[in-house]
Amino acid sequence: MKKLTPKWLQNKIYWSLLFSLVVTSCSSDNIPIGPTSLNSRFTEEQPALSGNGRFLAFISNRNGAHQLLVYDLQQQEFFRIPRLTRPDTIIESPSLSYTGRYVAYITSDQGRPVIGLYDRAAQQSQILTPIYRGWVRNPNISPDGRYVVFETSARGQWDIEVLDRGPNIELDIPNGAPINPP
Repeated sequence: MKKLTPKWLQNKIYWSLLFSLVVTSCSSDNIPIGPTSLNSRFTEEQPALSGNGRFLAFISNRNGAHQLLVYDLQQQEFFRIPRLTRPDTIIESPSLSYTGRYVAYITSDQGRPVIGLYDRAAQQSQILTPIYRGWVRNPNISPDGRYVVFETSARGQWDIEVLDRGPNIELDIPNGAPINPP
């Protein structure tokens, strides 16, 4: 007994095979993948470049975790950032100072978004807005690392605020650059 495949099913099989061949041939096999590669097969988003153009910070889903990564474009390798992430927290919206010493970002503290700041030289992270009223988003750090500007909903609408970290912080400036007081 001979089985016949209906014509409509043959057309679907033909187009499925053709589509899969086209998709396979258009895939990007030439993207360098590896532990020191900038590109990966995972979602990477929200890029931020340091003022000197050397460091790139972005959010990635590599290694099965939502994380903030810092990539040295000159050395073409990832820069270690120990003690930045805490379990069960999300990090978003990175911003880098001039040499990438300071990284400002949004994280969560007891379910509310707060602005965090990571100092790569000291390898320490701190929350800049621990008792802040309202929601915060989109932080951006000044090139010298003294000021952090962000959006806030403290007045019931989105406004801009500037947080001054104070005159006694160690500024992120290139070696040999003159320091002009504000």
